[in-house]
Amino acid sequence: MSSAYITGVGMVPFATPSRSKPYDVMAQAAVRAALLDAGIELNQVQQAYAGYVYGDSTSGQKALYGVGMTGMPVINVNNNCSTGSSALWLARQAVESGAADCVLAFGFEQMERGAIGSKWADRPDPFAAFSAVAHEAQGESDAPFAAQLFGGAGAAYAERYGTRPETFAAIAVKARKHAANNPYAVFRDQVSVEQVLDSPHIYGPLTRLQCCPPTCGAAAAVVTSEAFARQHGLRTDVRIAAQAMTTDVVTSFAGDMTKLVGYDMSRTAAQQVYEASGVSPTDIRVVELHDCFTANELLSYEALGLTPEGTAEKFILEGENTYGGQVVTNPSGGLLSKGHPLGATGLAQCAELTWQLRGQAESRQVDGTSLALQHNIGLGGAAVVTLYEKADAHAR
Repeated sequence: MSSAYITGVGMVPFATPSRSKPYDVMAQAAVRAALLDAGIELNQVQQAYAGYVYGDSTSGQKALYGVGMTGMPVINVNNNCSTGSSALWLARQAVESGAADCVLAFGFEQMERGAIGSKWADRPDPFAAFSAVAHEAQGESDAPFAAQLFGGAGAAYAERYGTRPETFAAIAVKARKHAANNPYAVFRDQVSVEQVLDSPHIYGPLTRLQCCPPTCGAAAAVVTSEAFARQHGLRTDVRIAAQAMTTDVVTSFAGDMTKLVGYDMSRTAAQQVYEASGVSPTDIRVVELHDCFTANELLSYEALGLTPEGTAEKFILEGENTYGGQVVTNPSGGLLSKGHPLGATGLAQCAELTWQLRGQAESRQVDGTSLALQHNIGLGGAAVVTLYEKADAHAR
């Protein structure tokens, strides 16, 4: 099997729905940026995977046709919040299997204001089992459904380990500090723990400033084989060392709120990546993980093996999750501050980590890193964990 290299990445600044451009305009800008970064033309791309959640069928074609119409296969992907990483997973598989040598993965989302929800009331709800478990565990609420799930998971964790509200709030403070250095981020102004805790209460330990905002944006990555890259003089400095996708297992619906929001999916995907690569989580110095809510960032520290179970509070309070600590988590500002346009998130994470491994992250740069971990989950469910490694610096 051929190795898969990230030879080009691109994204647009994320925006709130009131300030967003149309999805196709954003996607075209991200794709053009990735092609330019790779140093190729669209007609050299053999397949494209387009990720989005809220949009009509074949929106991927609509977006890509604005860049060019080459007749290549275009496959539309929807896997909730892990959509962008699912598109990348498919692109990586195509290259590693030899089915294609140059593949484009791109994602976009033009979101509406307010909490996300189901669009179809006349057919079976894919979240019916999630609702049943959550209502059995913690009763019904008028809070946004995603906040009930992740806030409930945070509350369950806090009850188990005695985690204080200030600890959850500290994650939001850290996210804003990191986002201050990211021109692509939506929220770059700083906040204090007190401001986070004083913002309107949403559910469990969550306040408004601990919830990611509805966001619009787009991002893209060009994935190639080593042979294609060398034939065309492209860079081969970032390689996908290992990648895994998992979906729900029986324990997801056994009544534990932390597992309902994907803890076991994430843990299993991470373990598969570590086993396939021979890398230990202690080797990781930078990670972009799925912080849709502060509670999920805290849970993800343990699911990804960055700190042992039950120790996340100590990990946070000792600064092990930021610059100068064990591992810099979400140098981009993460979903909490950079934003979370569902179809684009996984590919924006890919772009950030590619820049980190190239040494192009400017004031966000994590020094001396040769490995980078990406974690992206979508309830319903799918978890994608990707390990990137710094390879040789072959330049075009």
